[in-house]
Amino acid sequence: MTPKVSLKPCFLTTKRLQPEYPLFVYLPGMDGTGQLLRTQTAGLEVGFDVRCLAIPREDLTSWEVLTNNVLDLIHAELEKSSQRPVYLCGESFGGCLAQKVAVAAPHLFARIILINPASSFHLRPLYEWASQFSYLVPSSCFDIGALALLPFLATLSRISRSDRQELLKTMRSIPSQTVLWRLSLIREFSVDEQQLRQLNQPVLLVASTQDRLLPSLAEAQRLANILPNSKVVVLPESGHACLLETDINLYEIMKANDFLESGAKAAEAMQVGG
Repeated sequence: MTPKVSLKPCFLTTKRLQPEYPLFVYLPGMDGTGQLLRTQTAGLEVGFDVRCLAIPREDLTSWEVLTNNVLDLIHAELEKSSQRPVYLCGESFGGCLAQKVAVAAPHLFARIILINPASSFHLRPLYEWASQFSYLVPSSCFDIGALALLPFLATLSRISRSDRQELLKTMRSIPSQTVLWRLSLIREFSVDEQQLRQLNQPVLLVASTQDRLLPSLAEAQRLANILPNSKVVVLPESGHACLLETDINLYEIMKANDFLESGAKAAEAMQVGG
């Protein structure tokens, strides 16, 4: 009998490795695949060397283990090119993980971006209550549930047909046991507010007004009152999975809000000049 290989989280790399550019680390939503960042990759590559975390589908590790895995991966990248700034970006589930990673290594990151972080889960008491019974749902129902959840995850009219199909395919690819585990992580998520207050680097809080899944605007405003150097960017027409939307360009949002360090600006200038 062949022993089962234990897979660990890894970084997905884009086609263009740019070690001279600032490192941009993206932590994905509950799917954990990292595949859904693809609509933003070309824009981000203008100023960054992009890495996207991919968590194995069967991964049932704790917040602490995931946090350490991410930090190990970042340090491995910095061994290749140690002098560049690191931008940490977390979306939804990844927004929770990004907060854990940031407080574990507060001096590692030049900038932090949190996009509709699922730390807002506790603001919906009904969700917390219902999630405790989600293990009673037969795994055969998860396929149907993924389809029913789609309108809550995204403003479908703002997403291309192919990206809608990709989102549904990705949701269906995650085993029910993994979905339940990651839900339990979100339900139990906590981070010390005092540790968050000690994060002095600029933090961009991106919140979708039309998020039907989580109260993301309220959470952005809550975090803005805690994080000393933060700014809230409101997307008035966007849903929860805003990075999939055709009209959303994360790099341009960062640029418009003066959130780029000189390294990213220089990288962009090099590309324009080239």
